[in-house]
Amino acid sequence: MRILLVSEDIPYPNMGGLAKHVLNLARALVRAGHQVDLMGNTDHPIDVCGEEGEFGGNFFGELSGQHAGWKEISFGVFMPLKRTAIAKNFARLIMRRARQYDVIHYHGHIPNLAKFLPADLNFVQTRHDQGSDCFKHTRFRNGEACSTQDPSVCAQCIADHPNMIQRAVSTAAVIRYRKEVAESFHAHKTVFVSEMLRHNLTRTLGPGEWGVTVHNFVDRAKLETIRQASEPSPATGTFQVFLAAKVYPAKGVEPFLKALAPRLPAHMQVTIAGDGPDEPRLRAEFESSQIRFLGWCSPEQTLKLAASANAVVVPSVWEEPCATTVLEGLFLGKPTFALRRGGTPELARYVAEPGQLRLHEDMESLVADLIGFDPSTRYGYALEGLGCADSAAQQLLEIYQQPSRHPISSTS
Repeated sequence: MRILLVSEDIPYPNMGGLAKHVLNLARALVRAGHQVDLMGNTDHPIDVCGEEGEFGGNFFGELSGQHAGWKEISFGVFMPLKRTAIAKNFARLIMRRARQYDVIHYHGHIPNLAKFLPADLNFVQTRHDQGSDCFKHTRFRNGEACSTQDPSVCAQCIADHPNMIQRAVSTAAVIRYRKEVAESFHAHKTVFVSEMLRHNLTRTLGPGEWGVTVHNFVDRAKLETIRQASEPSPATGTFQVFLAAKVYPAKGVEPFLKALAPRLPAHMQVTIAGDGPDEPRLRAEFESSQIRFLGWCSPEQTLKLAASANAVVVPSVWEEPCATTVLEGLFLGKPTFALRRGGTPELARYVAEPGQLRLHEDMESLVADLIGFDPSTRYGYALEGLGCADSAAQQLLEIYQQPSRHPISSTS
C-alpha cells in the first residue's frame, strides 16, 4: 500500500511519545513492504530528530497554523472558531497530497479535521489522548482527573474565575468542538490507543461505535537488546528505582516523592529523567545523595537507565491513555509500579509473569509496596510478538483495507 502518515508532532529535537509511536509505526510498515511517507510540521527539518527520524520514506514538512493562539490566554476564553479554522487548514494541506496514497493515517491533536475531508477518502486517525472532548487533552484539573460532562466547567481551564461572558464564549467553543469531533468520527475510521479512551468519550458524545482499539506498541527487539546489555548487578546491594516523566502535576512525580522521601530506605536510589515546569522546585526540595534529577535525557539514555534499574515507577495521577513508559518497563523485564487508573490496567496483558505490573489505588500503597519489594526479583520475557510494532502494523493494515468506517474492534 501507499501510506501517508501525518502528525504535527514531528519533527522536534526532543520528541514525545506520540511522535516516537508514529516513526516506529512507519518503520514497521516499511519492513512489511509498504511505501510510507510522512507529513509533519514546518517548524524543523526532519534531521533535527537524528537517527530517530529515519524511517525509509519521504518527509514533507507542510503542516502549519497549529500554534495560532487567537489571544485565548489574553481574553481568558476558548475561541469558538479557532479549532474549526485549524482543522480546515490541516484538511486543506493533507488534501494536497492525499490522492497520491491508498490511505492517510493521522496522529495528532486536531480530531475534528476528519469532518472537513471528503467522505470517499480512506482516512484513519489514531487518538492518543483525551483531546477528543478536552481542550487540554488530559482531562486533568485541580490536581485530579476530570470526568465532568458539563461544557461550561471547561471555562475554568482558561480562566480561574471566568465571568459570565467568558463562560458563555468558552462553553460555545466546547459545544461546537465536540459536535465537530462526533461528526468526524462518524465520517471516518478512528482508532483509540486504549479502551479507556473509547469508554470515556461516551460521557460527552453519548453511546455509539466511535472507533476501535489498538494499544500502543514498542520496538521490542531494541528493548531486548538494551535489556541484555544493561541488566543490574545483583551484587551492588542498592535498590535502583527509575522514573521517566515530564515533571509537571499530571505525571505525579511530586506526590510520589512526598510519599517516599520521609520513608526512603538507606539502600534505595531514585533517579528521575525528564524536565518540566516543576523540576527546579522539586530539585530544591528533594534532591539528595539518594534522589537524583537528571533533567531531559535522550531516548537511548532513558532506556539504558531503565534497563539498569531494579524497578520502574510510573506515578502518573492523570488517566494515562496507554503509557509507553509502562510498556517499556515491562518489556525491559522490570517490576513496574503504577496507579490503577486510566488505560494502565489494560497493559497487564503484556506482563512476562504475574505480579510484574504492580497497580495500586493510591500513592501511599504504591510506595509501601515499592519499599517492601525484593530488588533481586527478575522476570522473563513476554510472549513473542506481543506489544511490538510489527504486530500492531498488521492490525492497522487490516483497518486500512476495511471499506467500512468501523471494523471489528480488537486490541494489539
